[in-house]
Amino acid sequence: MDTYYFHTEQFLPIDIATAWDFFSSAKNLALITPPELDFKILTQLKGEEIYEGMIIDYTVKPLFGIPLRWQTEITKVNKPTSFTDRQVKGPYKLWEHRHIYLPQEKGLVMQDEVKYQLPFGIIGRYTNSLVVREKIADIFAYRKGILNKMFVDNESSYH
Repeated sequence: MDTYYFHTEQFLPIDIATAWDFFSSAKNLALITPPELDFKILTQLKGEEIYEGMIIDYTVKPLFGIPLRWQTEITKVNKPTSFTDRQVKGPYKLWEHRHIYLPQEKGLVMQDEVKYQLPFGIIGRYTNSLVVREKIADIFAYRKGILNKMFVDNESSYH
């Protein structure tokens, strides 16, 4: 089973409390996900902050407009510097996403570390090299652009 890794980072001119407030609220995930994925949160969120053991259900259309159900669990929370979510049910054999916030002068560096595996052996390997790896990179590139508009271009319009 091949394990793949994706890493990205971005400087944001916001303090760690603002970052935690935004990123630890699952409802904000839809704001930073490309519209073509038609990402919808099915779980009734009451504005609560994430916590270890929290389960969140979604639908997403990652390929060819086919809707898939995805369920993640928040497995680790180290407020306000990091949290990790793990796919419980969904398209991947393994999906772990660690969100890290490193305070810097005049802001913070946000890092995303993703570890994933695909099902279907050699077919999964080819699918990763042809489609999946690029799709993940595109999603995070979109996210970077939206976060720049929200927090850099507008000098933090989120409050």
